[in-house]
Order: sequence, then structure tokens, then C-alpha cells
Amino acid sequence: MQDTEVLEAALIGFQHLRDQVEQKIAALRSQIGSPAASKQALSHKAAAESAPKKRTMSAAARKRIALAQKKRWAAYKAEHGAASAPVKAKRVLSAAGRARIIAATKKRWAAFRKAQ
Repeated sequence: MQDTEVLEAALIGFQHLRDQVEQKIAALRSQIGSPAASKQALSHKAAAESAPKKRTMSAAARKRIALAQKKRWAAYKAEHGAASAPVKAKRVLSAAGRARIIAATKKRWAAFRKAQ
């Protein structure tokens, strides 16, 4: 048990030293005049460390999860009732009402144009 702890501590220490050396190398490169190389090295390292590992799930696992979720929703709806909100009837505008709206709009636009 102690051997693995010692090795892990050594690994952390060496990684820390490596990071310090890489920072010093980048500083020297920037002084030499190749800032692009140092930025590229730092950005590549930062991207590699910050990128999360992608977790994949098999199609069978996704299917099992989907079926379980559908089963849970079916049980919930059976218990609480699956009554959805009633759909309101869509209001219909009569021809006479439409004609009145058109006439009022024309009257407003005529007054607007006359005012200018």
C-alpha cells in the first residue's frame, strides 16, 4: 500500500518539475524571438490537460435507459392521470369583422398620410 502512495507522490513531484522546466523553456524561447513556438507549446499543453475525456455509451445501454424512462413516465401518468389540458377552439374572424378592421386601417393610414 505504501509503495503505491510513494510512487504517486513521486509522480506528482516530477510532473510539477516538468511544468516548471516547460515554463522556463517557454520564457527562453520568447526571449530568443520565437514567441509562436512557446505559445503553441503552452496552448497545446493546456488544451490537452483541460479537455475532458469523452465518455461513450453503447446503443444497447442507451436503449435500456430509454425504455426504463418510458416505463417510469407510464407509471407516473397512470398514477396521476394523463389528463392533458383541453385544446381551446380557434377563434374565427367573420367576413364583416374583417371588413371593419380593413376599413379602420385604411382610415388610419389616410389620416397619417394627410398629417404629413
